[in-house]
Amino acid sequence: MTGTAPAASTASAGFAGKRVLVTGATRGIGRATALAFARAGARLVAGCRTEGDAAKRLRTELDETGAEFTIVAADVTTSEGAAALAGGAREWFGDGDRDARGVLDVLVNNVGVDGHVPFDRLTEAEWHRVIGHNTTSAYLVTHALLDVLADGASVVNVGASVALRGRPAGVHYSASKAAVIGFSRALAKDLGPRGIRVNTVAPGVTETDPEEGLPPQLVARLTALTALGRLGRPEDVAGAVLYLAGDSAAYVTGTTIEVDGGI
Repeated sequence: MTGTAPAASTASAGFAGKRVLVTGATRGIGRATALAFARAGARLVAGCRTEGDAAKRLRTELDETGAEFTIVAADVTTSEGAAALAGGAREWFGDGDRDARGVLDVLVNNVGVDGHVPFDRLTEAEWHRVIGHNTTSAYLVTHALLDVLADGASVVNVGASVALRGRPAGVHYSASKAAVIGFSRALAKDLGPRGIRVNTVAPGVTETDPEEGLPPQLVARLTALTALGRLGRPEDVAGAVLYLAGDSAAYVTGTTIEVDGGI
């Protein structure tokens, strides 16, 4: 699915015409991030698992920004899906050239799932489900896009602040997000010679889909623990992603920014 309207008139300095790919772009943090880049004038590839209702809603919202974009459906927990996404990005940003190289300025690895299971009931299948979405997908997508990334590009991986603290009934989730931090720090060293920066954004508790919200009692307890007195919003995280992707963070790499309101 594509949109070819002129770039958004609200483009902010540094992103007008930049070529950006966001995975997991139809919901929550991914959706807010894709829309933020579009409103800032970027050319966008929005990745999603399937072209369902959420993708249709995102298409409508992106059309309203006036941005140039395409939506590519692929399961990036598999090497085949990651290759399909990379091929779509290569062709889109290369203006039809399926062999285009160095045509991507920003990659945001946002695909992820949650998991709440006490360790004594944590099955191997559930472990692999969470690790596959939260960690392996970042490896597969980034690896598939290595020659598509331009020298001087930025990679931003979406982790979670619980990676630094741990969470009850979330060993697999905490481990998967901790791995994202290590992945980013090491990859920053491997890709540094090309001028490619790699960083992690680590959100705290974020209200993404209101219809799937947390129980009111838990919201109240978590809010009371947060210095800013509220839970995070997807737009809060998107702001940190755009900072790391932009020129203001030109000397920032291998780092993790917590976006958790001081919890």
